[in-house]
Amino acid sequence: MASTLFRTIQIHPFFLYPTALFSRRNGVLYCTMKSSQTQTATQEKQQPPKVKVPQHALKKTVDKITRDYEAIIGIETHVQLSTLTKAFCSCPYNYGSQPNTNICPICMGLPGALPVLNSKVIEFAVKLGLALNCKLSLNSKFDRKQYFYPDLPKGYQISQFDIPIATGGYVDLDLPLEFGGGHRKFGITRVHMEEDAGKLLHSGNGDYSQVDLNRAGVPLLEIVSEPDMRTGIEAAEYAAELQRVVRYLGISNGNMQEGSLRCDVNVSIRPVGQSEFGTKVEIKNLNSFSSINRAIDFEISRQALLHSQGQSDQIVQETRLWEEGAQKTVTMRKKEGLSDYRYFPEPNLPEVILTQEYVDSISNSLPELPEAKRRRYEKMGLSMQDVLFLANDMNVAEYFDETLSSGADIKLAANWIMGDIAAYMKNKKLSINDIKLTPQELAELIASIKSGTISGKIGKEILSELLAKGGTVKGLIEEKDLIQIADPVEIGKMIDKVISENPKQLEQYRSGKTKLQGFFAGQVMKLSKGKANPGLLNKILLEKLNGQS
Repeated sequence: MASTLFRTIQIHPFFLYPTALFSRRNGVLYCTMKSSQTQTATQEKQQPPKVKVPQHALKKTVDKITRDYEAIIGIETHVQLSTLTKAFCSCPYNYGSQPNTNICPICMGLPGALPVLNSKVIEFAVKLGLALNCKLSLNSKFDRKQYFYPDLPKGYQISQFDIPIATGGYVDLDLPLEFGGGHRKFGITRVHMEEDAGKLLHSGNGDYSQVDLNRAGVPLLEIVSEPDMRTGIEAAEYAAELQRVVRYLGISNGNMQEGSLRCDVNVSIRPVGQSEFGTKVEIKNLNSFSSINRAIDFEISRQALLHSQGQSDQIVQETRLWEEGAQKTVTMRKKEGLSDYRYFPEPNLPEVILTQEYVDSISNSLPELPEAKRRRYEKMGLSMQDVLFLANDMNVAEYFDETLSSGADIKLAANWIMGDIAAYMKNKKLSINDIKLTPQELAELIASIKSGTISGKIGKEILSELLAKGGTVKGLIEEKDLIQIADPVEIGKMIDKVISENPKQLEQYRSGKTKLQGFFAGQVMKLSKGKANPGLLNKILLEKLNGQS
């Protein structure tokens, strides 16, 4: 009987089909797997040097070429669910845990271990299906998707194939003004439940890889879009909208840096006016919305150049990786077709049967979603810039709504949140839940300025203290004697004092240098410790400077 020992597996993350070298030593067969990167590098060295083209000239050429082609873009998005335990066992999952500390015989795929479905996965899937305007399948099932990979211990993934839990939906969104603005509606083909695989941890020098099964069995929802997007910006905004939706629903934190939201993009191009789709290329390793945008734009340019040079046959159905450093896509592997996975119904799990009562109860519990919130804010008279900012973060939107519930002026509340409060959070690296200022006190601050109790300048000073230390607006006004001076006689006396102390500036003002009005106003404000009513101050000051009183 032959014994095979895998001594070392050298894997480069961008080349997942390495070359195997077999050798026999003392009757034992060894397999060392080395990355084909070395071969590729050698081949590249043998190629003649390429002529360098100025970047601006190249961009101009590419832009001209891409105008003749239309991009067809679809996205497969994996959302990791925030359940307490995994999909089919009682193991918890905590991002950043020590490798292989949250595993059991079920998620390790040991013989005889049987899966038991976590009911929260179904609840979250129904929530997302409803939020994405899908038709729910009251009867669905799980299937085995079979493929081999070192971090897939069972040799198959439990997923859904021909009867997913949700189909035929859509998502509405608004593009940011800096990208042209406008409303978009993108179709959703399906939403289905599945489990995640483990994770390979590659050594620094690529000599070996280790398997961490903490993530194996973690519940996922895969959202497959229709090929409705045409630009990188549209695709990035679609992904951002999905992130907003899952966060509003509370089914996932949607953090791309933790792998809680992963997007695989499919891109093809066709000549403008052609109805048939071109050859589809999948792009992986997209860790941010900006990288989705840039990767798609690069891939569109790459394919358009090949078409224009008569080399469209070099566009093959494959999976490519986005290299952030090089800002380009590179070949990863040939794309597998559906037949490669040999799907069949999962024999160890029953059908998923939903009642209409169950669906209705979940539907009635859904929160106001981003699209509905944006439309509501728009009806309030807010600009689209304000609407997109406020509705982007659920916590910011809730803070804004609570401020309005306390009687604050709509536009003033939006301005304070988007201006001084947002700047403070950015500088301190805080979320809106971390600041000490409550929505009720923000409403009180706005009312105090609007009524003339305090000036806008003093309002900003109070805001800084409330953000950092908390407290009440009324308490700080009384404690620091910040009530605005609105007595015309008192303000007039302060103006007289400033004018008498600055005869030279008065003479210059009356000689035509009217900009000196700002100087006098500043001196009066300084004398009043910022408490003089600005409107009243300027009115009386102007009269006195012009000799009218």
